[in-house]
Amino acid sequence: MSTVLGGGRLTPVRRQYLTIKHSYPDAVVLFRMGDFYECFDDDARTLSSALEIALTSRTMGKDTRVPMAGVPAVSLESNLARLIKQGHKVAICEQLSDPATSKGLVERGVVRVVTPGTIIEAALLNNQANNYLAAVCLSEGQAGLAYVDVTTGEFAVCQLADDQLLLEIARLQPSEILVPDRERFQDFVASATSAGEAVSVTQLETSAFSLSVARRALLDYYGVLSLEAYGLEHNDAPTEPLAVRAAGAILEYLQYTWQGERPALSPPVVYSTASYMTLDPQTRRNLELFAAGRWDSRDLSLLNALDGTRTPMGARLLRKWLGQPLLDLERLQRRLDAVQFFHDDAFRRDEAASVLAPISDLERILSRVQTNSATPRDLLALQRSVESAAKLGAMLSRDNVAPVAWLAGELRPIPDVTVLIEQAIEPEPSGAVGDGGVIRPGFSPELDRTRGLSRDARGFIAGLETEERERTGIRNLKIGFNQVFGYYIEVSKSNLDAVPDHYQRRQTLAGGERYITPELKEFESQALDAREKLEELERSLYRQVCRQVADHGPAISRLASAIARADVFAGLADVAVRHGYVRPELNEGAAIRIADGRHPVVERVLGSGAFVPNDAALDSDDAQIMLITGPNMAGKSTYIRQVAIIVLMAQVGSFVPSSSATIGLVDRIFTRVGLQDDLATGQSTFMVEMVETAAILNQASWRSLVILDEIGRGTSTYDGLSIARAVVEHLHNNPRLGCKTLFATHYHELTELASTLPGVRNYSVAVSEEDGRIAFLRRIVPGGADRSYGVHVAMLAGMPASVVSRAQELLTHLEQDRGSNIGAGRGSSRNAEPSPQLPLPLFPLDDDGVAAELLSMDVSNLTPLEAINKLYELQEQARRPEE
Repeated sequence: MSTVLGGGRLTPVRRQYLTIKHSYPDAVVLFRMGDFYECFDDDARTLSSALEIALTSRTMGKDTRVPMAGVPAVSLESNLARLIKQGHKVAICEQLSDPATSKGLVERGVVRVVTPGTIIEAALLNNQANNYLAAVCLSEGQAGLAYVDVTTGEFAVCQLADDQLLLEIARLQPSEILVPDRERFQDFVASATSAGEAVSVTQLETSAFSLSVARRALLDYYGVLSLEAYGLEHNDAPTEPLAVRAAGAILEYLQYTWQGERPALSPPVVYSTASYMTLDPQTRRNLELFAAGRWDSRDLSLLNALDGTRTPMGARLLRKWLGQPLLDLERLQRRLDAVQFFHDDAFRRDEAASVLAPISDLERILSRVQTNSATPRDLLALQRSVESAAKLGAMLSRDNVAPVAWLAGELRPIPDVTVLIEQAIEPEPSGAVGDGGVIRPGFSPELDRTRGLSRDARGFIAGLETEERERTGIRNLKIGFNQVFGYYIEVSKSNLDAVPDHYQRRQTLAGGERYITPELKEFESQALDAREKLEELERSLYRQVCRQVADHGPAISRLASAIARADVFAGLADVAVRHGYVRPELNEGAAIRIADGRHPVVERVLGSGAFVPNDAALDSDDAQIMLITGPNMAGKSTYIRQVAIIVLMAQVGSFVPSSSATIGLVDRIFTRVGLQDDLATGQSTFMVEMVETAAILNQASWRSLVILDEIGRGTSTYDGLSIARAVVEHLHNNPRLGCKTLFATHYHELTELASTLPGVRNYSVAVSEEDGRIAFLRRIVPGGADRSYGVHVAMLAGMPASVVSRAQELLTHLEQDRGSNIGAGRGSSRNAEPSPQLPLPLFPLDDDGVAAELLSMDVSNLTPLEAINKLYELQEQARRPEE
């Protein structure tokens, strides 16, 4: 590292800085010097570039000049945000001793290392989403995963198959991941997926992930002798060593990043991914759970449509539930019962909303209290929130209704906290802690006496100034204060002849002189002592109050969790009432039956009464596959997505947009929707489509719900049709699958499958046609479509009239040319007969080689990817010219 310009003896502060920087080589060290945080050497260049500020230099020893850049201390938070966003870690080095009283070098030390996963600053966080720090430990097909949110205290761990790991990481979207080997982890990610959001990966020393070190870190942090109570140990033999290793590594990292009080974490919760519906990134994106459209708008997401919460804790919990639907029928019924409790009584909903509205972010305030970064207004907000929560608990207890009795029991008052804050903190605190305007009068007699002395000092100065004016006859005499001379008496030049002999001159000004007196110096000593004592006392008392509040951390944390759940239940009920949602009937069966289902987002965009509802009937034992045909823009995609969304909402515990819904729980929702390529890995649109489809066919089970939209459209007509038909047959015939499937397609030829596959049902989107114009009725009706109306859709899309006209001419010509491979099977004119079905397979049966190989294939045992590859191989063989 280039550190100096020149050489020579270093100053003490330079040596101090280099010692500190040596301990944090991978972080930008913000070195506090007075009112600024300064950076030196390469850190200065980094800071200058990242924040677009001037790069200067500073002499720090004989013949030693170093690059320097800095930011004001008052703007630390905003500059932290920019540095963290650009991927930098920041070590904050504070002055640990008072420069005014320090003899020699001011003591300095790093108090905290700020990383993407350890941010606590409110301005850097999204109140409606968690900020997770995760740790991953891989070993022989298994993985240990642990994650925390230091701002809320959440701590969870699990051990799972490594092929499930990336799905969990995608669900959590951690800001930072800790690993023992960055290169190995990145290779694993690259081999398992072709896409994913960028995340900060931090490599720790391998020892941090050793079982003995990790176990000791957990035992010491929680002050226990065994991890058995947390489900991480049995008879002193860890049953989930990878999970323990990941959890311990997080605690080791927090010890490194927090030199003072570490964030207080709840005991680790061990969970299993088998308890929840799995949602891969494609499904979350295709169903637009958290963002929608080309610009990832939250306003058009399902989360926004369902979010009726009033508190930050509730908003975060709803987001978590949407990303992790339940498979436990009993827990789901409990959630639905609670939603119904609020749904059925408008007074309850209104009362709950009024009580919840003033509640602040208890979880994150508690975290700031525990890390000594809470403000007095944070404490007052905590007091009000705890009192409001107790009112909510009383309201729920008053009704004594079984569905919410368990919740009412968790919304208990914490009088030790509320009374303490009320007695200790001024209702309207003024100034910073230490200025004397934070601790309430009466809380500390000693502080009251000291505060009185400080007030008397101001009165003494005013009285002395009046007294000296009268004694000397100098009417414009005034008493002032500065850091250099302390208190002084200032007299203008025109009155210098009236200055008494006992005044001692200290400073000459352009317009007069400044003096001191023995009486003034004696008062100054007393006043400064009182001021220092006031500052020290108030800060000490404030820290004491924060410690006492932090002692109730577990109770406050439980209360915050109960508030969040009550908020979600009341919010879901309010949304259900306002938009006409009904309670779904859930069971363990194989059927999904929805009457008058609606898309919760699209119907809001269209406005009241404009959305056309539709039924859906799927059953793994009967009507397994709904094959939906019809023109583009007619509503096929909206329909198949709304069925998936209704199922997902039901398994979150929400009411659903329909007139009735009976839903057999599904273990996973798969979606293959939309066209996209992957430029980063060189995969074409078609390859992405095939890879995602293959994943569905390999991973789905009979309890899954599969949504497939226009499979095969990324390649030629015959190839696409062949693949689409093969996929439908595989979904229907493979004994391992039998999954409920909605298959939207523009290949009308596939409708013939309903006559040969008993589990396939044909549906189409109704279209009204009159005088050459079409209208999409948005109704899903039984039976298949035989036309695409592509030219009509082009006209509706605003295509130039000349292009539409020419396209119609070509379409008519191609439809009349029955021998043309281009037009075969692609639709017909309005008065023409339906196009003949495209025969499958597509290979000439008189080709003995192709036919023989085709007949010898064990189709039932081919994987989807093998089938696709073999299909290409046979097609190329059939097309090969005779030699």
